[in-house]
Amino acid sequence: MQGLDAQSLSAVSDEILQAVDAAQNLDDLENVRINALGKKGRISLLMRALGGMDADARKAAGQALNLVKDAVATALESKQAALAQAALNEKLATEAIDVSLPARPVSEARLHPLSRTLEEVLAIFAEMGFQVAEGPDIESDYYNFTALNIPPEHPARQEHDTFYLPPDTDGQRKVLRTHTSPVQIRTMEANEPPIRIIVPGRTYRSDHDATHSPMFHQCEGLVIGDGIHMGHLKGCLIDFCRAFFGVDDLPVRFRPSYFPFTEPSAEVDIGCTRDGGGLKIGAGDDWLEILGSGMVNPRVLENCGYDPEKYQGFAFGMGIERIAMLKYGIPDLRTFYESDLRWMRHYGFLPFDAPSIHAGLVGGAS
Repeated sequence: MQGLDAQSLSAVSDEILQAVDAAQNLDDLENVRINALGKKGRISLLMRALGGMDADARKAAGQALNLVKDAVATALESKQAALAQAALNEKLATEAIDVSLPARPVSEARLHPLSRTLEEVLAIFAEMGFQVAEGPDIESDYYNFTALNIPPEHPARQEHDTFYLPPDTDGQRKVLRTHTSPVQIRTMEANEPPIRIIVPGRTYRSDHDATHSPMFHQCEGLVIGDGIHMGHLKGCLIDFCRAFFGVDDLPVRFRPSYFPFTEPSAEVDIGCTRDGGGLKIGAGDDWLEILGSGMVNPRVLENCGYDPEKYQGFAFGMGIERIAMLKYGIPDLRTFYESDLRWMRHYGFLPFDAPSIHAGLVGGAS
């Protein structure tokens, strides 16, 4: 049969092998394979033609055709390997890295001073056995004012000092909490003494200047139990101030003051000096107020269902921005919220250089 004689098969083989050798890439090689060995390829069609031959001729032609098919398959496999290696070499050449080039600059992230300060405060009180408690930013008038013994005529209830929300369906106006003290009320309502909590969070007041922000951070503490007295309050806060500012002999004084939710109340001052126009915390001839404190007012205990004859407690609160400004020498509170990367590079901290409740202050020093 024409096309199956030795001469014709040799011509077909030579032609296909030349096409294989001429393939420039894997796509070209795949086209050659399909044209030769595909369902309608030249060799496949010749294999079908064997059925029309007598037995002896079919045997001889079949053996010769199989030799051609094997030769073509071997050539295709070899060429495919060569083209794949060439493609890989080309890719490696174009993606080569010049190790002598200088490294790309790495932007190092920084931890915000507020985050750092808050972690320091929580770590110190955690070592004293305090637990972290949190509550909602939007509060009712009762939790933000009434339950804390703040009278209706108190200036803090006025709109020039507090952010009120529109009235709800029953006519009540909720507020953006002006302190984290509502969490103390919620905790006392839900738990029996003893209680020892530290309450961090955002608070809101209608005020904005170099030392005040309409949104700022507070951290308050509450201890309730049997036999709690002013000596416990003083010992707790003296230890905190000395640990936070890193001054073992830091002078601390308690100055009588007034807060509706504590009785007696005291402002806490720390010693400092202002020689040379700068502020240095420690022994000196001046004082700096940093937080408020006092024994929990019996009326507040009664509002939470506690017997003030049986239980006593103390509470305290501080502004995180304020103590961060004092410790790290930040002159303007407003810069905390300006998202200035230059400011962050100057005042920020490395992420792994921060204290935590679990690790404490160890390893958190700058």
